[in-house]
Amino acid sequence: MEPPVRLASTGTIIHGVSVGEVLGVSTLADARLIAGESGLGRIVQRLNVMEVPDILAWVKPHELLLTTGYPLRNTPQSLGRLVADLDERGLAALAIKLGRYVDELPADMTEQADRLGFPLILLPNDVGFDDILNQVLTDILNRQAAVLARAEEAHRALVHVVLAGGGLNEVAAEVAQLLDVAVAAVDGSGRVLATAGPAEHVVVLRESISREGPAPARAADAPGRGRSFASAPVLAGGHHHGRIVAYSAAGAIRDSDIGILERAATVAALVVTRQEAVNAVESKYRADFLRDVLTGRAGTAERVDARARAFGWDLARPVTVLVAELDPDGDERSAQDRLVSCWTAAVRRHDPRGAVAGFSHEVVAVVDASLDAARVAKDAASAFADVPPATFSTGTSRPSPGAGTLPEAYSQAMKAARVGRQLHGPGAVAHFDQLGVYRLLSLVNDTGELHAFVRETLGPLAWDEDAENADLRRTLQVLLETNLNVAETARRLHFHYNTLRYRIGKLERLLGNFTDDPHLRLNLTLALHVLRMRGI
Repeated sequence: MEPPVRLASTGTIIHGVSVGEVLGVSTLADARLIAGESGLGRIVQRLNVMEVPDILAWVKPHELLLTTGYPLRNTPQSLGRLVADLDERGLAALAIKLGRYVDELPADMTEQADRLGFPLILLPNDVGFDDILNQVLTDILNRQAAVLARAEEAHRALVHVVLAGGGLNEVAAEVAQLLDVAVAAVDGSGRVLATAGPAEHVVVLRESISREGPAPARAADAPGRGRSFASAPVLAGGHHHGRIVAYSAAGAIRDSDIGILERAATVAALVVTRQEAVNAVESKYRADFLRDVLTGRAGTAERVDARARAFGWDLARPVTVLVAELDPDGDERSAQDRLVSCWTAAVRRHDPRGAVAGFSHEVVAVVDASLDAARVAKDAASAFADVPPATFSTGTSRPSPGAGTLPEAYSQAMKAARVGRQLHGPGAVAHFDQLGVYRLLSLVNDTGELHAFVRETLGPLAWDEDAENADLRRTLQVLLETNLNVAETARRLHFHYNTLRYRIGKLERLLGNFTDDPHLRLNLTLALHVLRMRGI
């Protein structure tokens, strides 16, 4: 089964009658198609008469051009080229009377018409152009009026769906009834949100969508003829929210049906916009409440539990707090919104009673303490991986026995996220209890005191302005990591042994006799740890 058909980029639906239908009117009962049969589906919107040589300058797309051949009587050699010129200008067909000025059409003209699918019609001599004009134009106007009436009926039905508070299911059901087709509403990622129509046809439609690929129609699905698939994009607020797709097992979707499908897509956009507004308000209430809980401003435990249950959350059980923060250079609004979506989906999969909300700079989740928090974070990160180059770091708290201790757990998770990023780089997942000495340092709320300790302990090595001092600090760090093993330090830093001895002497003149003073070495180690936590 071929995939759904994309609408033209202009979105314009051509109304009129096909060339094949024009040949069915009474005045053309004796007319004969002599070439271009594959173009019978071309649409006729207007008629014109060619009795002047420069007619090409006046023709318009979708015209049925009538002629006696008078302008061509002296130039039969140009008739083959005429077909190509008319086809290039989008005309529907050429109808000609023979015997007055042109006795027969040259072979190259009919061959060109067959190749291009451009209908050539031989008109009977006893039919006047005015009779053809009147009857065909009347047929076009009647057809247009019927299309407009049907579109108006569809418009009223679809608007009623919105006014009645219906969603995508109701929109799909209304379109399926109006067009007698199977219908699916699909989001931007190809996920089917709603379906309607005969069950067996819906199965075919789902299979086609899963193969993904609205593609150009085949020749049999040309304008004016029925097609099996059609789709219309759902656009709202400048964003593409997916599409409405229709399937007819009988291949009976016509151009006028696509117009109704486009109206349905517009209504679907209204439904999506309305739901987004509702979700935004609900998300704000959820986020405000969770923020109050995590900052200890939500009231008594009984009040917190009652409001949490109203949101579908269980905060009375032992829980763990997780904080996810976008890593630097990735803090964009679109990335933050995506981060909230990924964490919401991950928490719903692992703990349906868990709480999750997006704040201005982080996403916070409160989940069952028995869960593997690292697994939840990995699940969210896997979904978030499709928006590079943004990454996020995650911190987890100690288990919290209830709502009363959540502010402390929130603080722990926040520190774990930020310290973990400093220690392990972007994308880190850190538990508060696994931070070691960094956990103790993070508990010092007076960062000014920490910075003063660093300055007093490291002296000039506390700043990076001087490249030599930064290099000496690196040497000191490796010395302390190797427990003053000079040979190992020289190997790691790729220094000559004597060069390292010279550097140790310079460090002791700046910092004191740390090689013999274990307390000084401890202070230096702590000061270097604080520097690694700079900005926390």
